[in-house]
Amino acid sequence: MADLYLLGLDFGTESARGVRINAATGAQEATHTHAYRHGVMTSALPDGTPLPPAYALQNATDYLEAAEAILSTIGRDHAIAGIGIGFTASTPLPARADGTALSVLHPSEPHAYVKLWKHAAAQPYADLFNVRGGAYLENFGGRLSGEWLLAKAAQIEAEAPAIWQQADRFIEAGDWLVWQLTGLEARSLDFAAYKAQFSAAGGYPSNVVAGLADRLSPPLPVGTPAGLLTPEWQQRTGIRGDAVVAVAVIDSHVVLPAVGGTVAGTLVSALGTSAAYLLLGDRARALPAGIEGVADGAALPNLCCYEAGQAGFGDTLGWFVKTFPRGADTAESFRIYDESAAGLAPGEGRLVALDWWSGNRVPFADSSLSGLLVGLNLSTSAAQIYRALLEALCYGARSIFDHLAAGGLPIERVIMTSGLSRRNPLLLQIMADVLDREIEIPDIANPTAVGAAIHGAVAAGVVSSFTEGAARFGASRFDRYRPDPEHAALYAVLYDQYRQLAADDQIRRSMRALGQAGGIPDGSPGTPRYPSQGPDGAAAPTGSQPEAGPSRARA
Repeated sequence: MADLYLLGLDFGTESARGVRINAATGAQEATHTHAYRHGVMTSALPDGTPLPPAYALQNATDYLEAAEAILSTIGRDHAIAGIGIGFTASTPLPARADGTALSVLHPSEPHAYVKLWKHAAAQPYADLFNVRGGAYLENFGGRLSGEWLLAKAAQIEAEAPAIWQQADRFIEAGDWLVWQLTGLEARSLDFAAYKAQFSAAGGYPSNVVAGLADRLSPPLPVGTPAGLLTPEWQQRTGIRGDAVVAVAVIDSHVVLPAVGGTVAGTLVSALGTSAAYLLLGDRARALPAGIEGVADGAALPNLCCYEAGQAGFGDTLGWFVKTFPRGADTAESFRIYDESAAGLAPGEGRLVALDWWSGNRVPFADSSLSGLLVGLNLSTSAAQIYRALLEALCYGARSIFDHLAAGGLPIERVIMTSGLSRRNPLLLQIMADVLDREIEIPDIANPTAVGAAIHGAVAAGVVSSFTEGAARFGASRFDRYRPDPEHAALYAVLYDQYRQLAADDQIRRSMRALGQAGGIPDGSPGTPRYPSQGPDGAAAPTGSQPEAGPSRARA
């Protein structure tokens, strides 16, 4: 086994990263990061075609370029036993039956491209599905998010019927990449359950989007081999051996075994551009009010995983630092702001913010909501605003914890991971104070990519379970942040103000009205035709579209 290696690939929002692990020693021996050539497309396509508001697209060929660069750099001339892939979600694309992305065939058509997880233009379709309701929403609090696959499929079917007709498959980008690497379409139960509302009992939702069922396929459990790396990819990358490729996993879920998240009662949070909170349970319970969803055995075998998140986390801080820079570059600005904010006491700026810069997931599941900052006056400093944003992110996390606790779900251990957990100790201390809980930070480099490698190890039979994979390849040491009782008491008062602002119906109505005023006007290509029109303006087929309801986001 000393000659065998594992590769883990982590496909994020702006770039992909890979790690090579020695299967015998567990050591990380190489890593490589590759930025996507076209990044996140929000204003125009590669050929200059302008994009409507609220679009966030990616180019599928960027993923292939990144995969080849990473696999060649860290895998060449090595015998690879297993390859695992974590991917942002829901990030689906339309493709032909042979796997060709439709953006290759239609480079000027926005709906032919990958719809990134934070593509918000599909939210009105989700709102209409929510009005209609259905049993498929029971594990998701009765609400579908515009970030998920069904709403994005509905948008393409409604706004680009010609593209929809040519799409033989509508598939998550992680599953699509596995397809490219193996030549086999092998969908992940993780993506299907959480982002397409698949269940073992009911399958995929029926009669939601016309023709969608024909564009999906049955999923496979995580840790399942999808196939072997094809000879073509072996030649392109120089990889040796029979490299087993595991089915793909949602990036926030794939990290679980790398950081010790394999036992019921453990809550793992991945703090990145957005934030995900995953609570493992040993048995199914009713979904707590406000929590996004739950699936049994989808994230890890034999465990329920309750999922919640914040749509904007690191993105929010990045926006502020880039918009109001203090240093020569972003890194220097972050350093200055963090040092200045660390010198402030909790509540010193007399500010409270709502952390909805990219919309709200818990408890409203509404991407049309927006950020709010209360308490500004002529003496307010930039550092005070920055600290208020840090605190708001932590209040949003506490709201999620409160909703889980209200549902009777025990939280016995809290682990936080990903880049921000290592780079920003001030944020983690505020988090511990706001939550009034001890937080563990795994001392492991590249945890998401390592988690992907563990999935590859399970699929290849290098380990017999995710628990064994966690013990052999995951974190063995943890740093700890403990709450300051005095600060925790102050934050309890401030958090109460956060809760009151978040619960104010009028504030949310104003946010939606402002978003619509600056967004897509009625009658434009971005306005949903549901429920009254089909692709040619005729009445929509009965049962294929939502029933009558509001034409915009819910009030």
